[in-house]
Amino acid sequence: MRKQTLRTLAAFAVGALALGLSVQATQAAQAATYVPISGSGSTWSQNALDQWRKNVAANYGMTVNYSGNGSSAGRTDYIAGTVDFAVSEIPFQLKPKDGSPPEVVPRGYAYMPIVAGGTSFMYNLKIGGLRVTNLRLSGPVIAKIFTGVITNWNDPAIAVDNPKLALPNKPIVPVVRSDGSGTTAQFTLWMSKQQPTIWNAFCKKAGMDTPCGLTSQFPSASGFKYQSGSNGVAGYVSQNYGEGAITYVEYSYAVKAGFPVTKVLNKSGYYTEPSANAVAVALLKAKINTVKSSDDYLTQILDGVYNNADARAYPISSYSYMIVPTAVGGVFTNQKGATLGAFAHYMLCEGQQQASALGYSPLPMNLVTAGFDQIKRIPGAGAAANVDAKNCNNPTFKAGDSPTSNRLALSAPQPAACDKQGADQCTTGTAGATSGTGSSTGGSDTGTTDGNGTTTGTTDGTGTTTGNMTGGNSGGVPTNVEAYPYTLPAENFGYSQVMMVIAGLLLILLVIAPPLFMSFLGRKKGDQ
Repeated sequence: MRKQTLRTLAAFAVGALALGLSVQATQAAQAATYVPISGSGSTWSQNALDQWRKNVAANYGMTVNYSGNGSSAGRTDYIAGTVDFAVSEIPFQLKPKDGSPPEVVPRGYAYMPIVAGGTSFMYNLKIGGLRVTNLRLSGPVIAKIFTGVITNWNDPAIAVDNPKLALPNKPIVPVVRSDGSGTTAQFTLWMSKQQPTIWNAFCKKAGMDTPCGLTSQFPSASGFKYQSGSNGVAGYVSQNYGEGAITYVEYSYAVKAGFPVTKVLNKSGYYTEPSANAVAVALLKAKINTVKSSDDYLTQILDGVYNNADARAYPISSYSYMIVPTAVGGVFTNQKGATLGAFAHYMLCEGQQQASALGYSPLPMNLVTAGFDQIKRIPGAGAAANVDAKNCNNPTFKAGDSPTSNRLALSAPQPAACDKQGADQCTTGTAGATSGTGSSTGGSDTGTTDGNGTTTGTTDGTGTTTGNMTGGNSGGVPTNVEAYPYTLPAENFGYSQVMMVIAGLLLILLVIAPPLFMSFLGRKKGDQ
């Protein structure tokens, strides 16, 4: 009996260890099927991409390398065949423009939407030593600031937008991109459509062809600061020497930096910021090129977005695209297609759950299902191409919803009365400065909360109380945002499952072993 008991315990322990090693071997083999892939391009969507890359590396053993070198550079890298995919806010420029040759793409490609968001205007402005967090601007004022027509913060046109602010006599420093940028292209497209007279006059002065339309490279202008990448422009504005500066950048960067953005006047007469809800509402009016034979299939037409009359809409909203290969070429292979297809599938479904927390807006069903069609065109995508919207854990829709609906837009709240154009003005902060408080004229003092939990506030000589958010990044992006579980196609046991099995077996062993061992000792003592 004694020997039998020992043999049973030994066999149980060996079995548990063998099972653990077997599952670990399965995990290693599965991870090896995901060969590393690389891409480059947009900084507009880089914060989302970086989080998604971190997630798939931790959960699926997938390596996705990405260089945020700007949309233009990403498209150039794709053409050269040095990356497996690119990310851009605008399609390939197939026609010459302003002396630049057309982009000639030697291998097949498709545009796959990956995330939506708003181009915001992050700024660094203080009144009486305290930071303003509730600035509002109309479309013409924004265009005039970024074309050098309005050059001082106390300009009467800015005062009309901000009746409750005693704006300082301080020069405005526009901070723009020095590199070819999709953010620049989106912003200049909006100016060319909504403020063409102002924009064309600026282009002509810069020696560009008119009407100039969109451009990825912002024109040269005296008094402007030029910085590379979204991190570059946001970084300049966020420094102490950036006081008085304003830039155009994806909303996510202002959230991450803990800085405010301007609320922009929409067609309904309300000032809105590019929250996930406001972007979702605005993009209900977006039109998508659905001609599959077109070179611009799935690219966006945003005129309806700019002029959306819904009071909740943010007018400068748009999508970002991953340019995926539809043919093997350059560094891209069929084996890499399996990784790219699985990564793309993850982004369209589970990844969208994190979009709002990262400063973006998740894609609606029509773009997700269109993205599924593009995954099927990736050589080697394999099981990742077998997609179904009913099993896609995306926050904008559920099984049975209309393809044109968006649950995020349906639940979007109406703007506050103080956000309506007129004599009133809300005092709440925006973007990364939501815990700060804006400015208001009156007899009462309004405090602000800094990153250390300290509340401050002063009233200047005009009776204007200005809120200030200082200290830590209380409004920044979390270092690791959670998403609900989701299974990638062809996924086997992962590391976490391995550890759970081993832990369970060891727990059983620990529960069973002591009684058996004590019984064994008792029998041995009785024998003696």
